[in-house]
Amino acid sequence: MSRVLNVAAAQLGPIQKSETREAVITRMIRLMDLAKAKSADLIVYPELALTTFFPRWHHEDRAEADHWFEAAMPNPAVQPLFDLARHYKMGMSFGYAELTPEGRHFNTSVLVDKEGSIVGKYRKIHLPGHVEYDPQRTHQHLEKRYFEPGDLGFPVWRTMGGLIGMCICNDRRWPETYRVMGLQGVEMVVLGFNTPSVNSQRNEEAADRRMFHHKLSLAAGAYQNSTWVVAVAKAGDEDGHHLMGGTMIVNPDGEIVAMVDGEEDGVIVHPCDLDDTQFGKETIFDFKRHRRIEHYGPITGQVGVVEPE
Repeated sequence: MSRVLNVAAAQLGPIQKSETREAVITRMIRLMDLAKAKSADLIVYPELALTTFFPRWHHEDRAEADHWFEAAMPNPAVQPLFDLARHYKMGMSFGYAELTPEGRHFNTSVLVDKEGSIVGKYRKIHLPGHVEYDPQRTHQHLEKRYFEPGDLGFPVWRTMGGLIGMCICNDRRWPETYRVMGLQGVEMVVLGFNTPSVNSQRNEEAADRRMFHHKLSLAAGAYQNSTWVVAVAKAGDEDGHHLMGGTMIVNPDGEIVAMVDGEEDGVIVHPCDLDDTQFGKETIFDFKRHRRIEHYGPITGQVGVVEPE
């Protein structure tokens, strides 16, 4: 018997600096309505879904950025989204900026089951960018200024009939992200991203090259761990700063099976059979039979490159 999860990848168009949480939630609810009309079981929204991509803005006093963060989840602004998901019996995942009671700051995603309960939380580990204002860049990317690296690892949760994990944006570029979840039997990785269309340090790396690397990373992670990957963008021009799209669903063979056209709010729904992950896990990527961990020490034993003498 197949285990089909109808998954909605819910892309958000640009969120301007002046847009309120309530306005964004209204947009997210509209996408959830569309997903329900297509019989979705799970809806996935982007990274930092509730706000503009604020790490592009430099604050000398970092505390001035705290108004972009959520001190509780759910909170009154977001509760209508949770209520509708519970009413629809639809799971969901979305990203936001988390401010903990201890005053710590994380780039976070949550996984919510069909009863509206948070069953999983992930905090972004591979933070890109820089800490201080850099006048040499075409735009700032200050995630290292406003967030600290995630401290929850790469867990996988048994929910909605399968094994689901999360990562965020730059995490998708790192093979370790998928492999740690793959070693837990992950069957679907959901992730949101906000990716600038141009590399701030290399202008010739524009949207076409960035999209190539995006697809390459997703396909490799899916194929090498025999898992579905659902990647959802926030896209378009946010206050003069452009984010590329590229919302897509990739199957366990590394093939793109659905993709959102354009850079506005939009939903694609695809039936993802979690049993399609089994062939790869039992053959070429049967880790128990084929992995040789005695040769993998440098992966966890060192950070930077150590050249041979």
